[in-house]
Amino acid sequence: MKKFFALVIGCFFLHFSFAQDSCRFQISLLTCTPGEELYSTFGHSALRVTDRASGADVIYNYGTFDFNDPNFYSKFTRGKLLYFVSIDGFENFMKAYEYEQRGITELVLNLSCEEKEKLEMALQENAKEQNKYYKYDFVLDNCTTRLRDMVFNNSTSPVITKNIRPNKGVTFRNLIHEYLDKSYQYWSKLGIDILLGYPIDKKISNKEAMFLPDYLLKGFDSTTTNGKPLVLAKNEILKSTVLTQKAPLFSPFAIFAILFILVGVLMLMRNSNPFFAVFDFILFFLTGVIGILILFMWFGTDHPECKNNFNLAWALPLHFLIVFFIFQKRDWLRYYFMANCILLLLLLLCWKWLPQEMNNGLIPVVALLLLRSAARYKKFNNDHRKNTGLSEKKNFL
Repeated sequence: MKKFFALVIGCFFLHFSFAQDSCRFQISLLTCTPGEELYSTFGHSALRVTDRASGADVIYNYGTFDFNDPNFYSKFTRGKLLYFVSIDGFENFMKAYEYEQRGITELVLNLSCEEKEKLEMALQENAKEQNKYYKYDFVLDNCTTRLRDMVFNNSTSPVITKNIRPNKGVTFRNLIHEYLDKSYQYWSKLGIDILLGYPIDKKISNKEAMFLPDYLLKGFDSTTTNGKPLVLAKNEILKSTVLTQKAPLFSPFAIFAILFILVGVLMLMRNSNPFFAVFDFILFFLTGVIGILILFMWFGTDHPECKNNFNLAWALPLHFLIVFFIFQKRDWLRYYFMANCILLLLLLLCWKWLPQEMNNGLIPVVALLLLRSAARYKKFNNDHRKNTGLSEKKNFL
């Protein structure tokens, strides 16, 4: 009997040893907290692969790009910059985030030996020179969604994820706002809302919500495969010491609202024409420049998120040219500013019902453009009446 139990125990340990050898990999999702700079506002994700047999501990990072490329800024602006997967040591990765005082949370994935080996081989294949490059897309194909797809696509069983969205009607823009509001980056939020168009206002699926690091973490933590949790353990391996940013003293809405009130008060004062001659030139010129930028991002780049942008309703590119004629008595200008008044008024009335969510900080800007367009229309209309009256008088004489 003793020999029998010894044989059973021996077989158990032998089987356990083989199981350990065949499962030499441990694969984890690393989620990094946001940093102080705008580019790090949304955090970061990477996969960690530990090989117990060789002692290797490496990071697969899909957020790498060549900053030394002489055409870096041009390619980045036009959406043609290629990102790539890089392999780095875990210690180097940790040191970089320690220096930036950012935190790292590790989710150890509960994968079978077969799935770990399959995923590790897929990562190595993807990291080869001929395979590692990809065209970055901010919401559909980025350094976070690549990790989601690598893990889910290399699972041998169907993956089921519970709902992680705040609500079923949530959009890409809503989740982007969530990050920006947390860090009080209201001015960055305004700029992003001006440049990103209707495509990011679509209702997103549970899977699409994982385009952001925190939502990928939530997604993995809410996923089961073959009836078992995808996450085996959760560890905070580096605590964030980044100081919480303070809210700015004035939001864009407050600044533009104050400007609107000041302009309204000045319009009630006499002898303000010289001021508004300069002010209107600057206002409509800058608005036209913004409109040209929106058009460029829509038609001149590979950023799909910048297409179909409703901000062109107030930022008319034609303003850029029109301002050079506002000091001249051109009869057609009254029709231009009348049409602009109608467009801006309709925009304000339909603000909450537009397919694209508009930044509320722009409401005073649109109101200001409406106010000055109406003033310009009135001036050109009065000039037209005077000229018409003078002509009729000459004809009568």
